[in-house]
Amino acid sequence: MAIEKVGVYRKWLEPVPEKNGKPIPKSQWPTRRRHCWIVRWCGTNRKKYGKLFKTRKEAERHALDLQNRINLGRADKPQAITLQGFRLEHEQVMKGQVAYATLYDQLRALRFFENFIGGSVLLSEIKPRHAEAFIAHRLSTVPSVATANKDIRTLRSIFNLAIEPRRYLLEGQNPFARIKGRKTTENEIRYVEIEEYLALMDKARDLWWRGLLSIAYGSGLRQSEILNLTWKDVDFESQLITIAAKKESQRLLAWDPKSRRNRIVPVSDQSAQLLADLQLRAEEGFPYVFIAPQRLKRIRERQRIGTWTPRSQIINNLDRDFRILRCKAGVDECVVHDLRRSAITNWAKNLPIQVVQQLAGHADISTTRKYYLAVRSEDLVSANSFLNEILAKMKTI
Repeated sequence: MAIEKVGVYRKWLEPVPEKNGKPIPKSQWPTRRRHCWIVRWCGTNRKKYGKLFKTRKEAERHALDLQNRINLGRADKPQAITLQGFRLEHEQVMKGQVAYATLYDQLRALRFFENFIGGSVLLSEIKPRHAEAFIAHRLSTVPSVATANKDIRTLRSIFNLAIEPRRYLLEGQNPFARIKGRKTTENEIRYVEIEEYLALMDKARDLWWRGLLSIAYGSGLRQSEILNLTWKDVDFESQLITIAAKKESQRLLAWDPKSRRNRIVPVSDQSAQLLADLQLRAEEGFPYVFIAPQRLKRIRERQRIGTWTPRSQIINNLDRDFRILRCKAGVDECVVHDLRRSAITNWAKNLPIQVVQQLAGHADISTTRKYYLAVRSEDLVSANSFLNEILAKMKTI
């Protein structure tokens, strides 16, 4: 076994206190002498190891974990594997466990790191200095600090998997564990004013576009959620839309919501009417709201010849066509996703933040707060009025 014996001991942090010029009795040390707790263990290599903890409870919990590893035969010396071998294994193991886009980003980051450090290097030989050098290299080659920071987060999570459950590394050997993200100025959240939305709707003469814009701005759906919407998901009577995963079938494409959670969102009167108009023009029995039959046929052809991936565009040139529409409407630079951000900001004005989180489909409420709640123009006006009121009161004092 890699660990033979585990023990928990006090570690004294100061000399023995004195009273009347004499050291206090040993029985008083625990209460009057500053200390912490240390877990010590010996390996079969005859080396001694230790780890400090502030409390006895934390130390005993760690010692118990070590002992359980011994009992289960899980504390053996980590198996050697190269970075390339780990990447190939990771690709096989994680298929189906995470979303395709997540796995794509993980493998992309691993390939960048592998190209930098070499695929033949053993995982256990990768040190924090290698991680720092890689990030410095990425910062010199990528246009965005945010991209390099994403690489740090992605590789940190992957190397955590190398520790547990795969056990190629020991605890504390993650080379990216203490690599901090570089500070960057966050982009301002783009809020689409109601006047801008109406201008977009006015120029969007096509019913398809009007329906998409209305659902994005009114119901806060992601672009992929809108495009994968089926008529079965729309409840016209209650004016609700269900965001639900789709299983692969002859008529449906396999699809999962980003958060892997189904949810229900409200639909405005305007959106409900536009959806009803779209349904009148839809081919009878065809399931999709925004994917045309000919487009689905083309996707099936690409699947058959192997050129379709989950990251392929369901609707070609959607971003380009929205940019053209935006310019015609005289609206400042924004993207389709900004309509969703604006919907969430509008909700936050009148709804509790936890309700906004659920409607938005965010797994973490901090995502709702950090990336989606924009400051609207009327908020600035209110803040300015409030400031003027305070200053006016100060003048009278």
